[in-house]
Amino acid sequence: MSLPTPKNQTVLISGVNGYIASVTAKAFLEAGYSVRGTSRSKTSSEGLLKALHDYVEAGRLEIVELPDITVDGAFDKSVKGVHAIAHMASPVSFFFTDPDPVLKAALHGTNSILASALKTPTVKHVVLTSSIAAIMSTKEPPYIFTEKDWNNESLAEIERLGKETPGSHIYRGSKVASETAFWKFREANKPSFSMTAINPAFVYGPPAVLPEDPEKIAETVKPIYDILAGKPLPPPLGGSGSSVDVRDVAALMVLGVSNGTALDGERIIAAAGIGGMQQIADILNESGRYEGRGIEKGEPGKGYEAGFGFPKEGSRIDSSKGRNVLGREWIGFRESVLDAAKVFERYL
Repeated sequence: MSLPTPKNQTVLISGVNGYIASVTAKAFLEAGYSVRGTSRSKTSSEGLLKALHDYVEAGRLEIVELPDITVDGAFDKSVKGVHAIAHMASPVSFFFTDPDPVLKAALHGTNSILASALKTPTVKHVVLTSSIAAIMSTKEPPYIFTEKDWNNESLAEIERLGKETPGSHIYRGSKVASETAFWKFREANKPSFSMTAINPAFVYGPPAVLPEDPEKIAETVKPIYDILAGKPLPPPLGGSGSSVDVRDVAALMVLGVSNGTALDGERIIAAAGIGGMQQIADILNESGRYEGRGIEKGEPGKGYEAGFGFPKEGSRIDSSKGRNVLGREWIGFRESVLDAAKVFERYL
């Protein structure tokens, strides 16, 4: 394997063994950067180190164990000497039951890494993985969501319902809290480094690393495996149903560093269109690759636009800004599903 020419610049990726973060690590390495990743334990990153073995051997990928990102100064050592930070460590689940630890981890993790960055003169760019959940809330249709919108609903629901809050609102509230802290830090400290937030929709597409147990596949992309394995169509994930390929999210994270000065202060929605369970089943069944596997048919073609685009009526998302930053079209939902399914074949 021929590795790309190194830039002699290191990017710190928090939570590097996560689904999106591991694909992002690969993207940074392929762009010539070195990567220092933080993880709660080195054991949990063994799969990533194995998948990117050549970069480890070249001294361009290392993992730093960081058991608790919420403590003061947690990132002080790991941030030393880095050129940029991709903050991706954040709790991700739609089935949370207690908002307090989730909000604490999201909020304090963001404040902690920014405080460490402020003390580190080598840091030139910081990119946050936020979420479309920090943007979208209940609006009277028709409505077009853009980067100017904020979800003012979920934190209010957490305050109202406490430990009775639905898991989806806990997740969304954590993203609102984390990104709000990010921008408040910028306003209060006026750092010399650029700050950019990427706001993905539900993320699909092929993982860089597969867990040994398919039940541990990341929540948003796991339905592709479940449907491929012949299980009943899972219930919808909820929210807008908007989707984006993990490789496009990774590309935007890299651009937040390589083009960070131009993107300073920007939020960027990452959303390609609508994708859901029926669409996944239709794509897999129509591919011809999985005949005889007993994939559920559901109600073919029901409930979505041809081409998996955004609905022409009602509320929708304007993701043109992200597309312009990428300089190309989004990876389509069909490609995301088929590429992920091909990776998941090893479990069958």
